[in-house]
Amino acid sequence: MAVSKLDPIDRQILAELQADGRMTNVELAKRVGISAPPCLRRVRTLEESGFIKGYHADVDSRELGFEVQVFAMVGLQSQAEADLTAFENRCREWPLVRECHMLNGEVDFILKCVAPDLSSFQSFLTEQLTAAKNVASVKTSLVIRCAKDLPGVPFEILESRLKKNA
Repeated sequence: MAVSKLDPIDRQILAELQADGRMTNVELAKRVGISAPPCLRRVRTLEESGFIKGYHADVDSRELGFEVQVFAMVGLQSQAEADLTAFENRCREWPLVRECHMLNGEVDFILKCVAPDLSSFQSFLTEQLTAAKNVASVKTSLVIRCAKDLPGVPFEILESRLKKNA
C-alpha cells in the first residue's frame, strides 16, 4: 500500500498513533471521526501493510542510568555488500548500539550509542567496535544535550504535499 493509497482517515490514524500510541481504539476512533470497529480494522491493515512497525514507550535513558550518549562514525575497509551486511548484523548484536545507519560519503555508518558511563563506552569502543572485523576507522562525538528528538514523520508536511498534488 503506497502512501498515495492511504486516505485522509488512514493518515490521521497514523498521525494520532504516532503522537500517542497508548490511546484506546475508542479514543482513536473518536479523534478521527469514525466508529470503533472500522477504526480497528484500519489499524490492523496499517500494521499488516508495514506502515505501523510497532509500539514503544519513550523511556528517558538518563533517568535509567545511561548518562552517556555518543555518535560513532565508522569507516570500513571494504564496502562490498557482504561486508556491509556483516557489519550491520554485528551492530544488531551490540546492546549499546541503539541505531545504525549506512551513509553516503566519507563515513560508511553512523551509530547512536548509549552507555551508563564513559568507561563503559570506552570499553565497548576499544574491545568491540574498533576490534570488529573490517572496521578501518571510528570517530566519536559525545552528546552534550539534545534540543530535539521527535519520532516518526511530520504529517503536516505530508498533508500539504498531497493537497498540492491533488
